[in-house]
Amino acid sequence: MDGNSTEKMAKIDYQTAAAPRRRVWRLLRNLLLGLAVIGGLILLIDWAYKRYTNLYIDDARITADIISVSSRVSGWVTNLHVSEGDTVKAKQILVSIDNRDAKLKLSELDSRLRAISSEQARAMTEKKMIDRQTRSAQSVRRSQVQAAKAALAGRRSDLDLTRTDFARTKKLLNRRVVSRQRWEERRNAFRKAEQAFQQAQAEVAAAKAALIQAAADREQLLVLDRQISMLAHREAEVTAQRERQLLNLRDRIIISPVDGVVDKTFINASEFVSAGQRLLMVHDPKKIWVSANVKETDLRHIKIGSLVTVGVDAYPDKNFEGKISKIGNAATSEFALLPTPNPSGNFTKIVQRIRIRINLDNKEQLLRPGMMVEINVGIDGR
Repeated sequence: MDGNSTEKMAKIDYQTAAAPRRRVWRLLRNLLLGLAVIGGLILLIDWAYKRYTNLYIDDARITADIISVSSRVSGWVTNLHVSEGDTVKAKQILVSIDNRDAKLKLSELDSRLRAISSEQARAMTEKKMIDRQTRSAQSVRRSQVQAAKAALAGRRSDLDLTRTDFARTKKLLNRRVVSRQRWEERRNAFRKAEQAFQQAQAEVAAAKAALIQAAADREQLLVLDRQISMLAHREAEVTAQRERQLLNLRDRIIISPVDGVVDKTFINASEFVSAGQRLLMVHDPKKIWVSANVKETDLRHIKIGSLVTVGVDAYPDKNFEGKISKIGNAATSEFALLPTPNPSGNFTKIVQRIRIRINLDNKEQLLRPGMMVEINVGIDGR
């Protein structure tokens, strides 16, 4: 046999030996392709089933009540006690504002209150003194009136007696029974009794006038009462000013409203801040939730209490669980700056979004407001 025949025979033998191996590789390739197709079908069916039984929303983010801490007073910032990212406790001092002027005004108001208190004490002492003096004087004048009236009654009796005696003596004189000297004595006694009676009347009138004057002196008590009342009103006014100034002084120490973290600071020490100016922002990391916008066409598939799986973009290998706690009562477009109704007649129907709130079961410190998340809501409990 020549060389060509030998090569042909060797080639035939090699092809005969390699044919079973090719059939095995072909079978293995077809098997792998079949498995890949079946796996792909399973994944496709699973994806389709989940799409049918679950609602996916990618327009969601972590939300929290971020508190903007501002100042009620104006002044220079003397100290900024925290920086961005610091953890703070409730009522912890965040910012201190210069309080020297507030302290001086508070001292001034305290001095005015002490002066008013001293003036009130003086008026009360004067009132007590005048009360004792006028009460004693009025008692004395009242006794003098009684004594004058008693003396007047005695003088009236004496006048009546001398008048009767004088009249009887005059009759006897006309009959020439008594002498003229005796008649003149009786007349003189009658005139003296009449003068004494008039003097007693004058004394009664003077005593009554003195009593009226004593009563008038007691009217000073009413004047002092008005003065004391006015001082009380002044004290209340200055006290209110002092409370306001004390509040102003306390407002110069700005404290944290919650246990949380400092998100952002907007001022530095030695800066001048105005009343109402925003100083920093804080939030409580334990009070966070997920805010998502659901298409109105999908709203029928969810309800309050529906279980939700939350995937955070920052942690793709970690899932969080939660429940729907609130469903909005209006579409987000209702709160837009520009109104959505179009009166021109050109209308394009756009599916609106309804905001929902999802409370997380495991609120870890990893989650921060503003993080984008994707949520998976089971439809009808599936």
